[in-house]
Parts: sequence; structure tokens; C-alpha cells
Amino acid sequence: GTSETDSFDESSPSGNDYLAHVCREWEGRARQVKQEHVRLVLIRIGVVLGKDGGALAKMIPLFMMFAGGPLGTGRQWFSWIHLDDLVDLIYESLRNPAYTGVINGTAPNPVRLSELCERLGQVVGRPSWLPVPGLAIKALLGEGATVVLDGQKVLPARATQLGFSYRYPYVRDALKAIAKQL
Repeated sequence: GTSETDSFDESSPSGNDYLAHVCREWEGRARQVKQEHVRLVLIRIGVVLGKDGGALAKMIPLFMMFAGGPLGTGRQWFSWIHLDDLVDLIYESLRNPAYTGVINGTAPNPVRLSELCERLGQVVGRPSWLPVPGLAIKALLGEGATVVLDGQKVLPARATQLGFSYRYPYVRDALKAIAKQL
């Protein structure tokens, strides 16, 4: 589900929104593969931050044109992971037999979307001042707009418990590393 105040980890109950439905569908299909000696790892991936795709590929050009800012209110939680950390998490899931079941593929420090935009503006040397109204996002994304506008504070409890080491636990450092590649 979504919440302004609650955190969600791998043990949290599933919500009833669009993304929760999609997640239940693909996890249900994956669980149908029951073979002896086959370890199943279901990584629930947050918003991936990298220079060549995803959210930042759409946001950076707007910031460079001095038109960057948060989507909707900006108060919604943004659960993210740097691409390098996601690759490391997938590799570790393949390598380490302790990795089983559901694992949240998110950084340990989610941020409000307004903070992400503020930090992004800082690293690219542009202001974060022009919010995109929620109605415009709903018109563009339909049901998928709930992912962006409602947000979730997702914590990677299992990855933390397993001792996974993040290269970029903080969004400021992730964005600085990405900005160096631009």
C-alpha cells in the first residue's frame, strides 16, 4: 500500500493499488516454478537511478532547461536504488544461498520526492522550482500515476539483515556519482 507515515518492508501486507496487483501477479507466477534444488529470490525493485534510463533520464533534461521540480506535492516517499547497488544485489542473490524469498531492492534511506528533486538540482547546478501538477501526471500515466503520486517508504529489511553493503545508501551520493557521468 501507500502511506505518508508508515514504512513498508518485505513482511508488510500487500496493498490494493495498481503496483501491488502487478507485484502479486508476477510473484505468483514465479512461485509456480517449484523444483528441487532451485532457490527462488524475488527482488522488489524500487525506482532505479542511473544516467541512461529510468526516472532520471526524463528528469535531468527538464532540470537542465531550468524546468525541474517535484511531481505532485513532492511530499510523497520515493524509494530508490542506484543502478550499481541493484546489480550488486542481484549478483549477491545469485552467489549467496542465504538470499531467498522476497528482498526489497531499495536503498536503506528513502527520501521525499521534493528532497530528491532538490538534491538533483544541486548536483546539476539548476533550481528545483517547477512542480508538475498531479492532474497532469494522472492524464499521462493513468493508473500508473499512483506509483509516482502516492509513494511508498520501502525499507530493505532482508538485505540489511543479510549484511548487504550499499555503495550509495544516501540519495545525495548516488546523484553526485551519476552527475559525474553526464
